[in-house]
Amino acid sequence: MARSYYSTTIDVPLEAVWAVARDFNGLATWWSGSVSASRIEDGRTGDSVGAIRRFTFGTDEIREHQLELSDISHRCVYEFCEPAPFPVTDYVATLQLTPITDGDRCFVEWWADFESEADKLDYWRGFFASEVFAPAVASLRAYLTA
Repeated sequence: MARSYYSTTIDVPLEAVWAVARDFNGLATWWSGSVSASRIEDGRTGDSVGAIRRFTFGTDEIREHQLELSDISHRCVYEFCEPAPFPVTDYVATLQLTPITDGDRCFVEWWADFESEADKLDYWRGFFASEVFAPAVASLRAYLTA
């Protein structure tokens, strides 16, 4: 099992970051330039565990299933729906927010555990961290501080 990991801080209180990030259907609202046309399937809402979101990432259409949403832990866990949009298996991602009391900021962690062909593990570790999680958090930060 491989893990791709990204962390940073956002100079905004945790409650404000979580209010935006907890909406499983909110990607198209704050992830400028990368995500469009997001919707939740089957009439569910973006805050319901079990929801499936369908969105466009660049030119790819991706479906993800929300496994956990915790307003206490400020955590969202989700997995790819089949067919996976990338050649990885058992992909489970976690977005975790933690308050930083010194300055009323927020610590953001985003990681994914997955399987892949052995010779591609390093590529996918780097890809998810630098091409997915980092730009997503940068867009979230820009949205919240605009």
